[in-house]
Amino acid sequence: MRMHVAINVTDLQANLNFYRAFFGAEPSKVRENYAKFELETPALHFSLNVRPYQANGALNHMGFQVENTAAVLAMKNRFQAAGLVAIDEMNTTCCYAVQDKIWVRDPEGNAWEIFYTKEDSEFESAGESALENVCCAPSAPELINLD
Repeated sequence: MRMHVAINVTDLQANLNFYRAFFGAEPSKVRENYAKFELETPALHFSLNVRPYQANGALNHMGFQVENTAAVLAMKNRFQAAGLVAIDEMNTTCCYAVQDKIWVRDPEGNAWEIFYTKEDSEFESAGESALENVCCAPSAPELINLD
């Protein structure tokens, strides 16, 4: 399992320069409006999304990258057993990758995703519904905490 943090940025190149120095590593993917670092130490999947800041400021969303679809579905079952609504997006294209994923929101409205990356894609998304301020996430009313 690898921690995932996605932030909104307005200047991709300036942020790439900063995070290359900060992490001491090169990004694993760079596109016109997106970049990601997949670090081993610490185990972190860190992405930069070119988008204006929203209510959460620079934070876009958080989550965990897992080893396979079975791990995604196991987390979904655990969330639902705990009374959380978990919305799944299986075989979706998001952030220039084909993924199986689920989403939940915490009580403050922060989006969390659990995802497995199946393969690379040349497209940012394949036309799925997405929140304006959260990369490739389903609409906000569906992502609620039942507590």
